Amino acid sequence: MFRRIVICLPLTLLLLTVAEAQQPNKVPRIGYLTVGDAPTESARAEAIRAALRERGYIEGQNIASEYRYGENKRDRYAELAAELVRLKVDVIVVTGGDPYILVVKNATKTIPIVMVGSGSDPVKAGFVESLARPGGNITGLTALSRELGGKRLELFKEAVPKVARVAVLYDPTSPATTRELKEDLPVAARALGLTIQPWEVRGADDFDKVFSGMGKQRPDGLFVLGGGPLMATNRNRIVGFALKRRLPSVYQSREAVDAGGLMSYGADQADIYRRVAYYVDRILKGAKPADLPVEQPTRFEFVINLKTAKQIGVTIPPDLLARATKIIR
Repeated sequence: MFRRIVICLPLTLLLLTVAEAQQPNKVPRIGYLTVGDAPTESARAEAIRAALRERGYIEGQNIASEYRYGENKRDRYAELAAELVRLKVDVIVVTGGDPYILVVKNATKTIPIVMVGSGSDPVKAGFVESLARPGGNITGLTALSRELGGKRLELFKEAVPKVARVAVLYDPTSPATTRELKEDLPVAARALGLTIQPWEVRGADDFDKVFSGMGKQRPDGLFVLGGGPLMATNRNRIVGFALKRRLPSVYQSREAVDAGGLMSYGADQADIYRRVAYYVDRILKGAKPADLPVEQPTRFEFVINLKTAKQIGVTIPPDLLARATKIIR
């Protein structure tokens, strides 16, 4: 009996090894959760896919993606987050700012979460214990949006020295944006001798009414606060209004300047999305989000649209043009 066991044991181990080798390797799945729609988010998604390819991850071969789009309907976000959790994805990449990150945080305490471009301090927001040691299942990148608001206003004043009254377009449902409007911009505006005029939009239906009221007050410039889904989806409407009124305008992201806005200043979004691949790669290789420091942007974009400047009758000072990272002619 003992001999039979000794003889059979190596054979059993061999069969198990062969069976295991014949089983296909598990393909990791990434869940992407964003507040926008597929067309709006396509460029960002492709930037992440390209960065993952550089690290050896090929979609459909050794990695798979589950995309979920909120289509700017905040009430859908919890449902979509729960859906990704049920699918047991290996990582959830979430964009859109604090309210959306919070929804995903509440949906899972185990699946690693990579936040992208959080608008506020993630420590103050309660997402992580510290930037160096996040401590939970969330890590990622913060865009320093609030901290850059004052710099954006300063560059705007340099570009258009005659500006004195600045209309600020903002979404009051975003806590980070509201805090920036109430706490940060007034300090910067006073230092620059500017008066800011807040105009809130809560939905797409508010823009026409706001534009009508803004037209009557005749501000000298337009400051679009935040880069959330409401502003992104209605980007062309905002830019179109500014062009029609010959109103100098400044934005957080370069997409608005590509569409015809005058200027933008903010974190280099392409660089941020490339860094998402770094986090996904580290996590799939076994690193814990708790041990991966949250990164702040190190590269910034200052984009000026000279074609728009000419169209609205603004002359950009040469020394400011020399500091731009991109000029659209």
